[in-house]
Amino acid sequence: MTKTAAIIGGGVIGGGWAARFLLNGWDVRVFDPDPEAERKISEVLDNARRSLPGLGNVALPAEGGLSFHATIEEAVAGASWVQESVPERLELKQRVYGELAQHVAAEAVIGSSTSGFKPSELQEGCSNAGQIVVAHPFNPVYLMPLAELVTTGENSAATIAQAKEVISAIGMYPLHLKKEIDAHVADRFLEAVWREALWLVKDGIATTEEIDNAIRYGFGIRWAQMGLFDTYRVAGGEAGMKHFMAQFGPCLTSPWTKLMDVPEFTDELVDLIAGQSDAQSGHMSIREMERIRDDNLVGMMRALGANDWGAGALQNSHDKSLEASAGLVDSIDEIADLNQPVLTQSRIVPLDWTDYNGHMTESRYLDAFAQSTDRLMIMIGCDAEYIANGGSYFTAETHIRHIDECHAGHPIQVKTRVIMGAGKKMHLWHEMYEGERLLATGEHMLLHVDLATRRSAPPAPHIEANLVKLAEAHATLTAPDGLGRAIGAPR
Repeated sequence: MTKTAAIIGGGVIGGGWAARFLLNGWDVRVFDPDPEAERKISEVLDNARRSLPGLGNVALPAEGGLSFHATIEEAVAGASWVQESVPERLELKQRVYGELAQHVAAEAVIGSSTSGFKPSELQEGCSNAGQIVVAHPFNPVYLMPLAELVTTGENSAATIAQAKEVISAIGMYPLHLKKEIDAHVADRFLEAVWREALWLVKDGIATTEEIDNAIRYGFGIRWAQMGLFDTYRVAGGEAGMKHFMAQFGPCLTSPWTKLMDVPEFTDELVDLIAGQSDAQSGHMSIREMERIRDDNLVGMMRALGANDWGAGALQNSHDKSLEASAGLVDSIDEIADLNQPVLTQSRIVPLDWTDYNGHMTESRYLDAFAQSTDRLMIMIGCDAEYIANGGSYFTAETHIRHIDECHAGHPIQVKTRVIMGAGKKMHLWHEMYEGERLLATGEHMLLHVDLATRRSAPPAPHIEANLVKLAEAHATLTAPDGLGRAIGAPR
């Protein structure tokens, strides 16, 4: 089947799913009886287009087509994935599944965004029970990579494998639960923290803002990059988790928590919490808060990606899966035409690459060109294994010319020519484009180095042979404008 996803219910979560699929190249068909659904999803998409493409280091595939439909039957036509995101009412969900059973292709997966219901409850009485799984995401769906996948014995191994494959293909992590349970895994943690927070506010211990500060300035940062058990393992010091458990285990019997008790959910408690929350952040619109949230999430995940850790490692893996469709290759043997400049980068300019002038800061041009140099090094065989064995290239000289402005969210490509590759030297010429518009050029001279002595040394024969091959092919091109030009020379 084609890459077509049907979204049933276009609220915050449904809109997030639509954006996640759409920006990963899927056609998306939406059904929602709300007359404001198209506007709401369009606003979610605006935020997603602004933030998601800059999360990774490889350009996403071409955006799919988005359409809105008057009936479920129309929406699911040709869909290989159906995501149900209607309100959390079991009878409503089962009514939707009854209609889906009449129109959804037999080989399609039906995922539910439910945060609380078990899949067996959703499947009950459904003739298409084997197609229905829980695929519970987290807001914003277009950025947060976790999807809790919960299945039952009704689901075949093929359906489960298909669900995992689709979730992974759109850059998410399918956490497949071994058993079903109310509220799955993550929401059970959130519910515990939420209940405790309600008591702390009700009892006057802390305000909503103080509780948020305790999380975002404290354990929230640790959890974001290491989770719960690894965090506590580290807290145990050299003795590890066993020491931590021995030290803090007795606290489990201390009266620290009211998790077995719930404050009465009165109008007074609602007003107290709502009033504190309004005082805390009521000066900002929801859209402003969403954009701040998105900027923070992208920044954190990109930082994690630099260490190939956590959600950043997952994004790196997704980037790798997109390289071929973006035209990026890992070997000169994969280059379609050696006589043309080599594509060494295809990406969207991330949000954090811009400066106070509103365009890309100058350090990021060097960063981008350095990444293109790294890509070319991989192509000629100077990869991680080669470097681990003691050989690499060090930059000796760089000259960057800034031709035109470059803004966050804009697509850029870098094309690279090898000017010289014989001996110890690697002379590269990079050109950065947005479409046909030249944005910048970078001229780089590098020397091959023996990492044991930290001195220049000849590269391995296959490295030099690949460089020479590219240099000879690129020598047939007209010399680039600005090659060898000194700073301040007229253009």
